[in-house]
Amino acid sequence: MGVPSSLEIAQAAQLRPIAGLAEEVGLLPDEVEPYGRYKAKIDLSVLGRLSGGADAKLICVTAVTPTKMGEGKTTTSVSLTQGLGAIGRRPVLCLREASVGPVFGIKGGAAGGGYAQVLPMEDLNLHFTGDIHAIGAANNLLAAILETHILHGNRLGLDPLSISWRRCVDINDRALRQIVVGLGGRTNGYVRETGFDITAASEVMAIVAVARDLFDLRRRLGAITVGHTFAGEAVTAERLNAAGAMTVLLKDALKPNLVQTLEGQPALIHCGPFANIAHGNNSLVADLVALKLGDYVVTESGFGSDMGMEKFLNIVCRTGGLSPSGIVLVATVRALKHHGGDPGGGLDAIERGAANLRRHLEIVCGFGLKAVVAVNRFPTDTQDELELVLRVRRKAIDRDNRLEAETAHDLEVSAQIRGSPLDRVEPAARVTAVMLERAHGRHEDDPARRKPTRTADDVEELLHPHVGAEAALRDDVVAELERHEVCHQGVVPVRDVGEGAAVDQRRLALERLDEIRLERVFQEHRHRAGSVQPLGRDGLTREGVADRDRAETAP
Repeated sequence: MGVPSSLEIAQAAQLRPIAGLAEEVGLLPDEVEPYGRYKAKIDLSVLGRLSGGADAKLICVTAVTPTKMGEGKTTTSVSLTQGLGAIGRRPVLCLREASVGPVFGIKGGAAGGGYAQVLPMEDLNLHFTGDIHAIGAANNLLAAILETHILHGNRLGLDPLSISWRRCVDINDRALRQIVVGLGGRTNGYVRETGFDITAASEVMAIVAVARDLFDLRRRLGAITVGHTFAGEAVTAERLNAAGAMTVLLKDALKPNLVQTLEGQPALIHCGPFANIAHGNNSLVADLVALKLGDYVVTESGFGSDMGMEKFLNIVCRTGGLSPSGIVLVATVRALKHHGGDPGGGLDAIERGAANLRRHLEIVCGFGLKAVVAVNRFPTDTQDELELVLRVRRKAIDRDNRLEAETAHDLEVSAQIRGSPLDRVEPAARVTAVMLERAHGRHEDDPARRKPTRTADDVEELLHPHVGAEAALRDDVVAELERHEVCHQGVVPVRDVGEGAAVDQRRLALERLDEIRLERVFQEHRHRAGSVQPLGRDGLTREGVADRDRAETAP
């Protein structure tokens, strides 16, 4: 008899009634809003009641640079949570909600797999409690208000060509990426080009994921910029009188959702911003609630440590005042072969791809954290390959004594990951100190502690002394950097970073281009105060460009 599928395992599981699970973790009946028998929402009033209690230890699960199939961060997170529960700890799992687009694509569901799942799996991967639908509705309400405002007089003087706000739908539908709206006559609005994003990529999703309460949510929604006036002033959701209505649509979506793992541990599943365009972590309020309900909180960050984990530490932790205690770095034989340049290769490919693992360990170390390297084992992995992964991990540590890590593998058994490595997570106070230290110094004398991310201070160095003058960003520099990006497709393999001068120059050129683009975004924010008119590449304001164009076309 073969191994049952994830679906068969989920359907055969005996779930605990959600009311009993909520009571066990310390929630009062008034703080739990059941959505059926096996899922519920948690009222944020619990944060006030438990504010005096000690926080749990916070563990972030990340990975080496993932392949398109994923490396099993969610499965590892669930396995770790179940393992901690098996040895008598009180863990709480925090994960992002599943987007229906990837569920029906090659990536699949977001509830784990095999005997490391979150249940009810079908509900979680489909409509769940309706949070994503509510976020899509709020996003599209703003789009509708925007179109109506333009049609009925455009009181704010919004330039239709400057509109950046797009609609969203929680489906992978490539035909909607670029569309034309307003066809069919005047009553349908003005014709213009726009498009759809997947709901997880909406700015509203990112905002809900970092909001602390309804008031904070309302403020953040009001600050959304949808476009600019002809004079260059930002037009926000607040100026369109849309923020209040959007907040009402999201009043229940802000509450985290309570479900359970296959072995009955509590899991808070809430929000799902993508890590490549947002911060790629579950909601801040889910983390805050979980920290008051258990001994350990296990949370997962999207993509690799250089993306989701860094954003978790630099954005989520700073916004919420969180202090992480340790990192689990997931690696697979498949990923290391891929990064070694030969996905179907053997031991040589793993040896080459080990540079990727080392780089991610350096990133973790740069935050003053220790990593548990968890090798997610697949049936196709040979014993020789697994042993080699463990050897290259030890080799990476031996080459640089600043890197500290433990290793666990075979997460079906979870014998090692359930025990000693996580007993040695770093004190949160030290991690917080390192984060603050990194915010004020570059550590150029210590490569392992060097800031791996760019900050607003880095971009500020690019500014002309006359703040806001885009003309200071020379066109020839931008053109040269864009040529670099086209020539190299913007790709520098992680394993190659620091391996040679040519790679370093290319990487620096691409970083410079990113910084310039980011600076132009920052300039738009500076111009909201109205003190400086945005300059075009020819040094003219938008109004000056309009005057020049009129003069050139005059008879």
